[in-house]
Amino acid sequence: MSNSAITLDRVTKRFGRTDAVRELSFSVDPGEMFGLIGPDGAGKTTTIRMMCGLLRAEAGQIRVLGVDPVREHRRLTDSVGYLSQRFSLYADLSVDENIAFFAEIHGVRDHAARRDRLLAITQLAPFRGRLAGKLSGGMKQKLALACTLIHEPALIVLDEPTTGVDPVSRREFWKLLSEFLEQGITIVMATPYLDEAERCSRVALLHEGRLLALDTPAALRATLSGALLEVIADDHRRTAEVLRRIPGVSSVEMFGERAHVRLVESDGKAAERIASALAAAGLAAESVRPIATSLEDVFIARLSEAGS
Repeated sequence: MSNSAITLDRVTKRFGRTDAVRELSFSVDPGEMFGLIGPDGAGKTTTIRMMCGLLRAEAGQIRVLGVDPVREHRRLTDSVGYLSQRFSLYADLSVDENIAFFAEIHGVRDHAARRDRLLAITQLAPFRGRLAGKLSGGMKQKLALACTLIHEPALIVLDEPTTGVDPVSRREFWKLLSEFLEQGITIVMATPYLDEAERCSRVALLHEGRLLALDTPAALRATLSGALLEVIADDHRRTAEVLRRIPGVSSVEMFGERAHVRLVESDGKAAERIASALAAAGLAAESVRPIATSLEDVFIARLSEAGS
């Protein structure tokens, strides 16, 4: 762990009587994209703020780029770019003026070449004279990222940067992150979106401040054995009850109107058996089809194992 970009060792953070983070341990390798994944209240933002030295942990140890983020905060800010959930752009300043302002905050001189390169990468060059308040949501996020990167940090920390951003802008934002990874920048990203987690080299699944699982997305998906079927039928509650009684079914998890049915073993006739069992119970199966295991399935399974 000594060669890691970030290490957390049994870190706990409390707010009053609530443990926002509970004995959390993990490490982030240099040059990787690491995801903190979980719903609201999972402890993602608290963890990120402790990494950036904005909160002090009650217990445990944190090292970011080899330093204590609280005791050596000023030293750390020269090497870390932090994009918070509420990153503040100045609406009455232009794109260029916002970047210049953040360059000045970080003591960056002669930033013009870096600014022009970032504007080209983010495709904001044609809008450099436009006021930030007149930009679209996706363009504001790209400008916020450019401001975060103007001092050439070795590590960027992103707290749910795509929340509220349209799908096209989300895709463009991820393309930008891929380009920065190619430059050797380490990226830590918190997101509630499990589809985004698939793009990370490794992910930590969090729930109520606890670590549920940590590995590559592929390795986590592989932890769930057996074939997986998606079933859509009338009367979701009764459907789940019937499905759980079918021989060879190991688990049934509901995702809205969809039931994910995991089988003990792969069975080419499982779909027919399930449809027949539902029909015998007076339930019409709209769809029964095989699907690939997702991180969402892994997350729900880990919650069940943890007794949540």
